[in-house]
Amino acid sequence: MNWWRSAAIYQVYPRSFADGNGDGVGDLAGLRQRLPYLADLGVDALWLSPWYPSPLADGGYDVADYRDIAAVFGTLVEAEKLIGEAHALGLKIIIDIVPNHCSDRHPWFQEALNGVGRDRFWFHEGDEPPNDWQSRFGGPAWSRTPDGAWYLHLYSPHQPDLNWDNPEVRAEFADVLRFWLDRGVDGFRIDVADGLVKDFTRPDAESPYSDQDGVHEIYRSWRAVLDEYPDERVFVGEMWLPDPERFARYLRPDELHSAFNFDFLCCPWDAAELRRVVDATLSAHAPVGAPPTWVLSNHDVTRHVTRFGRGDTSFDFGRRQHLTPTDLELGTKRARAAALLTTALPGCVYIYQGEELGLDEVDDLPDELREDPVWVRSGHTDRGRDGCRVPIPWGDDGPSWLPRPAHWVGLSVAAQGGDPDSMLSLYKAVLRLRRAEDALGDGGLGWLDLGPDVLAFRRDPGFACVLNLSAEPVELPAHEEVLLSSGPLVDGALPPDTAVWLRVA
Repeated sequence: MNWWRSAAIYQVYPRSFADGNGDGVGDLAGLRQRLPYLADLGVDALWLSPWYPSPLADGGYDVADYRDIAAVFGTLVEAEKLIGEAHALGLKIIIDIVPNHCSDRHPWFQEALNGVGRDRFWFHEGDEPPNDWQSRFGGPAWSRTPDGAWYLHLYSPHQPDLNWDNPEVRAEFADVLRFWLDRGVDGFRIDVADGLVKDFTRPDAESPYSDQDGVHEIYRSWRAVLDEYPDERVFVGEMWLPDPERFARYLRPDELHSAFNFDFLCCPWDAAELRRVVDATLSAHAPVGAPPTWVLSNHDVTRHVTRFGRGDTSFDFGRRQHLTPTDLELGTKRARAAALLTTALPGCVYIYQGEELGLDEVDDLPDELREDPVWVRSGHTDRGRDGCRVPIPWGDDGPSWLPRPAHWVGLSVAAQGGDPDSMLSLYKAVLRLRRAEDALGDGGLGWLDLGPDVLAFRRDPGFACVLNLSAEPVELPAHEEVLLSSGPLVDGALPPDTAVWLRVA
């Protein structure tokens, strides 16, 4: 079986994972030191958010050089050592690639500011911008250069959009793919995978810069590059698309291998809604034969311990609910149950760094320390994404580029490592069993009817998962053994907001 069809993949946000030199910023030295921790956790692969040279106008997603490593993280030689050391521990390495836009410090854009190679980007001459497109970070999507021209940026003004109608852009990224494949990376997570092609003939269309048909030709050409290499390299797409059929088009056999399932990430803690999303996900992936993915948190969204402790447990970029009252005890209980749910579903699962520690969103960062451009572009009305990017606690921590809350001392790796009831111990048990159980990973499922507020399914051979989302304990179905539970059973019954894995006949 292809490794990526059932992998457990751990997301590393390099600035916030592990600091190897004591300067308060995570780096490759720290990550290399912690590779045994990740192997012991039980994951199969690491996905690294951008590690390229960048002015950090958007947390590294403004890339100034696609063929090097940011000096604050280390060197290209260290990156090559990291890849080799990870492989020696049985860990794959997936890196971010950012093809929709680059940094305004990228040599190409610096040349464009001087009038050279502007057709690599979207420039417009005139007194007014060509349309009223809005940036996804707030405000207009067009900014003016000193000579009066306009350029397109769907995100920050420091992130000019590349023109994928230009053959030079296409050739450049094919070469970038080969550069990293030659150094042993096992795949790429594609940022804004749906956004590369723009339709300027219909500027008022619902999505003139998202999910245009021409994007599929690009990914077919990328797949041809990837297939030149042995050992099952993989593409993972980031697409926030409401139409499951159009989403599945990216996963046809000659395009991307998999894509993030954001419907599941945004879903409220509700049995009917969770089942609806699971069914829709499986239905969308089946015709193209691609494995589903399941994800609860990432570097862009509210950590789910916090989200699950709120009155509204869904996630929406337009309604982040910053500073909303949160019951962290309830959120943690639900997060434990969600760990069993996601890892039992068919396909592969993503774990965002710190999720295995039960970290919560840091909503109360001092405003002067916020770096997310959303904070400024929204006129200080959206507190942005810094709260999910606070460096994770190891237990021997020095200063960090964003301050950790005091209560995280009790959530550190050191504090949880010896506690059999900790979130960390639960994740290790979950991932160990997931790897050992023949029923888990890729495949199908069959629903069990245990009531409208209970999510229960069977996976063959001989496995069942039950999640109680009701307000009362529920009796377990007939079983031979309790393999694992997210919390204690009460007189053999499953309490609210608790999940269990069962051996069944």
